[in-house]
Amino acid sequence: METLLFLEKGIWLGLAAIGFAVLFNVPKRALATIFVIGALGGLVKFFMIEQGIGIVLAAFCGASLIGLISVMAAHNRKAPPMIFAIPAVIPMIPGFFAYKAMVGIIELTAEKDHELYTKLFFETVNNGLSALFVLVALSGGVAIPLLITRKQTIKRIEPENNLETEIE
Repeated sequence: METLLFLEKGIWLGLAAIGFAVLFNVPKRALATIFVIGALGGLVKFFMIEQGIGIVLAAFCGASLIGLISVMAAHNRKAPPMIFAIPAVIPMIPGFFAYKAMVGIIELTAEKDHELYTKLFFETVNNGLSALFVLVALSGGVAIPLLITRKQTIKRIEPENNLETEIE
């Protein structure tokens, strides 16, 4: 039964990725690939969290997988890798932590009890930092594979020796 729920989560992740792809006017020929990439990246994240790995590392690994598969899909589909990567990674954004941090900030403005204020302050900071670190992990996880494979995807750029022309 757990496997079925896990696969259902993947389907919802893929559908969310397709929703963002449609929102960004991605070509229709790329939607099926975005569905698969979004589902795989999100499932890697949730699988790692289930295994007891922290959410930041899990998000980084899921986003890295999305970045790697996006580069391969870009070569096969003759499209920029960002068309595949961005809609696939958006469903992994930590909305819960950001929401709890914002609600905590609002509650902090009205809290008068010092003990409750301190507890609420640390919970708010914890949620805010969790959201921040997951966002950094997502952006780094997607960007690193794209930057590593950049020389392979831009085939027509010839290196210029700009330094010599500036000196002369």
